[in-house]
This record gives sequence, C-alpha cells and structure tokens, in this order.
Amino acid sequence: MRAFAVCGGVATIDEYIMPDKPIPKAHRALLAYENPKFTNGPDGRPLRILSEYSEPLARFRRERIQDTVVFFGSARFHSQSAAQQNLELLEKPGSAIPAPLEEQERIRRAHADVEMARYYEDARKLAFLMGSWSKGLAGKRHRFVVTTGGGPGIMEAANLGAYEAGAKTIGLNIRLPFEQMPNPYITPELNFEFHYFFMRKLWFAYLAKALVIFPGGFGTFDELFEILTLAQTEKLAKKIVVVIYGSEYWKKVINFQAFVDAGAISPNDLNLFRFCDQPEEAFEYLRTSLTEFHFVNHAQQKGKSPEIAKTRL
Repeated sequence: MRAFAVCGGVATIDEYIMPDKPIPKAHRALLAYENPKFTNGPDGRPLRILSEYSEPLARFRRERIQDTVVFFGSARFHSQSAAQQNLELLEKPGSAIPAPLEEQERIRRAHADVEMARYYEDARKLAFLMGSWSKGLAGKRHRFVVTTGGGPGIMEAANLGAYEAGAKTIGLNIRLPFEQMPNPYITPELNFEFHYFFMRKLWFAYLAKALVIFPGGFGTFDELFEILTLAQTEKLAKKIVVVIYGSEYWKKVINFQAFVDAGAISPNDLNLFRFCDQPEEAFEYLRTSLTEFHFVNHAQQKGKSPEIAKTRL
C-alpha cells in the first residue's frame, strides 16, 4: 500500500505495508484465444464456428484437394465375413433348445446384417474403382477424392476401398456423446472431427462433385434430401452427380414417383439422380458424368489447375 504525507506543503510518498493487506503477486492475464472459459463458452461460439471452416480449408489446400466424391450409407452394416461370423455365433449349431425370444430377435437382425453386408462389399469395390481412376488423373491437385463421414459401416467400406487403391481418402467425423470413432483407413492428414453438424455438412457439399447414397437410416436420408434440395434450387454453382445405390432397398422405403403424382416435385426432379445396382455400373456412370461436367479445358486455363471447388454456398 502507498500513502501520501504532506511535508512543508510538498507531497511525498511514504511507502508501508499494512499488516492485513500484503502486496499481491502480479499475474499475466490469459490471451483471449487461450482462455478456455471464453473459447469453450457461449461468447466463443463464433470463433469455434469459424475455426471449423478455416482449419479444414487450410488442410484441403495444403493437401491439394480440389474436389470429392462423397459416400453416404448406414453406419450399422458390416463386412460379409464379420456379419457371417456374428450370425454363426448366435445360431449355435447343434442346439436342440429354441432360443429365448430376445435372442431370436438378435438372430433375426443378424440374418438381416448378412443380407445387407453386400452393400458394404459393393461400397468397398466402388470406392476402390474410384480411387484407382482418380489417382491416375493428370494435374497438380487430387480430383474426386473418396470422402465419408469417417465412421463405421458404409463409411468404413468406402475409406477402405480407396485406401486399398492407394488413393487419398477423407473422413469428416462428428464428435458425439457416444463417441463415433474414426475408422483406420482415412488418410491421417485428411482425418477431420467436427463439433457442429452444419459445418460438417458444409464441407460435404462444398467440395462434392458427386454423391453416392447407399442404403441407410435417418442420417443417410438427411444427407440425400439435403443435397437434392441444393441441386433442385440451384444453390450449387456446379453440376453434382447423384447415384442412389441399391434400387431394391430404396424403392421399398421411398416412393419417389408419389412426390411427382402429388405435385410436390416436378417430373424433371427425378433426373437429379440415378439408381445403380452394381459397382461397375455405378463407376462407369460416375466416370462418364464427372468427365463430361468437371474436366476443365486446360488450354483455356493456361495449364493452371483451378482452386478448391467453386460453389454458391
């Protein structure tokens, strides 16, 4: 503490320490961006949102990613071998005693898993074909990179197929309370984890030149109709190719013609996508369409590769 005394009409400083008031120790304040109370609190939300745009953008540029082909589908499907092994364990060959009702339901679901495992294998093969083709394309940037939500199931299958082709492959994971772990086949430099669903969705759409929709649940429906809406309303400054894979499944769960019959969409809106049922068929359609719509005229570009995909988003 400091006190002022007046001596001969002139003010002087008389320093002393009050017994109950010690001089406090000085501390440096935290830099704003190193203050977790701020950055993780409501006031830091704009910075967190911006970081989930700027940091992926910097990595995509550093890794020379120009555009992507995005695979969506159920996280619950397994490979053929894993599904078959699980079914065999549940059925317990040789048992003469009927399984309890709860176990019978598990067996029923295991049979369904074996049936749906073909889509895991098809996604793996299609991604292998895409990766093999795209990595051989000329240019300074990586084109049509296989991209997924980074998790298990169809996502794992697509990342695995591209990995087996020796191509780069992207995983856009989301942090959830039950921790969806990234699958091991994502290129490490292109393994992302998001807090905000809407920022993750932006990156799915921002770079995508094609979308492949395998059978799935609510999340797959969400992504399919969101991209179709963006294409229908011309919010994407590019042609996006949409493959709906597995017509048997999709025509059973969605009556697309009913939208037209009710006047909810126009007949031409059904041309925004194409059904495919074989990996080779889907690959040929993707390769032909991507070549037609998205190979630049290098003479006009004067030998320069374009920057990251142009979009109105």
